[in-house]
Amino acid sequence: MKAHETHESSENYLESILMLSMDHPFVRSIDIANMLGFSKPSVSIAMKRLREEGQITMDEHGYIHLTEDGMQIAKGTYEKHVVITNVLVDLGVNAYTAGQDACRIEHVLSPETFQKIKAWYLKHHEEKAPDLEKIENYTQQEQ
Repeated sequence: MKAHETHESSENYLESILMLSMDHPFVRSIDIANMLGFSKPSVSIAMKRLREEGQITMDEHGYIHLTEDGMQIAKGTYEKHVVITNVLVDLGVNAYTAGQDACRIEHVLSPETFQKIKAWYLKHHEEKAPDLEKIENYTQQEQ
């Protein structure tokens, strides 16, 4: 169970870095701490672990960048979050609860199950495809 918790935690951090970088030119540990409501020391420990695992880099200014591996994980997690949140809202769940539930569900779905949910969702909501394309096509700005 401990390994799964670490995996989920890493996915959440990587997803947060992606979300922040899509809206801001620079992402720092303090930005992640503020977004997630975690202490700066907790985020610093997590960033050290993600660096050691080769999922992020940090430049001399403390700006955090996703590696190719980190970006792939972040995009996959964020895509699941967006699709699952929207499906739950379509089912009548309020947006806040849908987002909270999606954050938990996104880590346990098999790739097969997610692809079936995504295909159903896109079949019924073609207008939402640009949101997913934005995630898929996003590349970080090189600093």
